[in-house]
Amino acid sequence: MKYKRLGNTGLNVSALCMGTMQFGWSVAEAESHRILTAAFEAGINFIDTADIYSKWVEGNPGGVSETYIGNWMKQNKIQRDQVVLATKVRGEMGKGPNNEGLSRVHIMHGVEQSLRRLQTNHIDLYQSHWSDENTPIEETLRAYDDLIRQGKVRYIGASNYAAWELMQALWVSDKYNLVRYDSFQPHYNLIHRDEFERELRSVCETYNVGVIPYSPLAGGFLTGKYRQNQPLPESKRADARKKSMTERNFNLLHEMERIALLHTAAISQVALAWLLADPVITSPIIGATSIEQLNENLGALEVNLASEERETLSKMTAWQQE
Repeated sequence: MKYKRLGNTGLNVSALCMGTMQFGWSVAEAESHRILTAAFEAGINFIDTADIYSKWVEGNPGGVSETYIGNWMKQNKIQRDQVVLATKVRGEMGKGPNNEGLSRVHIMHGVEQSLRRLQTNHIDLYQSHWSDENTPIEETLRAYDDLIRQGKVRYIGASNYAAWELMQALWVSDKYNLVRYDSFQPHYNLIHRDEFERELRSVCETYNVGVIPYSPLAGGFLTGKYRQNQPLPESKRADARKKSMTERNFNLLHEMERIALLHTAAISQVALAWLLADPVITSPIIGATSIEQLNENLGALEVNLASEERETLSKMTAWQQE
């Protein structure tokens, strides 16, 4: 396993981050433990979750993914300093006007609940899941600053911010000498590039903010599981991929398949290798519903794309052409 520094910090994280959104949704606890153990044994020390996972499932109160991770660490006697735990706060976690957002009151309550579920005394990376237009960014950052001083949080990050919001947060941190966002989670992959590349990329590169992209396989489309002129599987996940079913994207898959054959690799490994070769990217967040999927993702670390191959994929998906 390769390790990289997270942004402007001294924290070293694995080149792949274990995403756990599926835990408690499509992955039961026993299987989630097996996946976490396999990832840990492969050298992954970076685990990402969120308090709201998987609250969208009927009967799920949220916090289930965090609970599974906490139980896994306890049952397997995982040394706390061997794991970098990242979770998020922002979403609605209960009834009442103060049970969501990035206000001081919600953050202070949310961190205690996450610590309890994770069965730990600190969170390595505490992240704003998305921005909160109803709370001044200074209030949010002061709450995080206090948590770091209390030892409950080590570093903070953001996800799903617009470039101006991330820039504003960095400016406020600098102006008031407050803790700053050291990482950013963008939605970023070969067929979803413009959101990050238009402005956010330059901000992260200029200010040395670590980039940990989510959905690196475009919800499964970049695995090659969906084929042109073939019926989609009957599932909500497949329905969400309909917008990806374009001539341009299927041409991309054909090229990725050709490159994969040259490397004796899977299409998904080519998609991840494209990200891993980018010096701006710290650690793509992978998800797995089985050991087999995890092992396939791990195989991307051994795929070294030639500069011409990466350039070809980049040209085929350049949003500036549109």
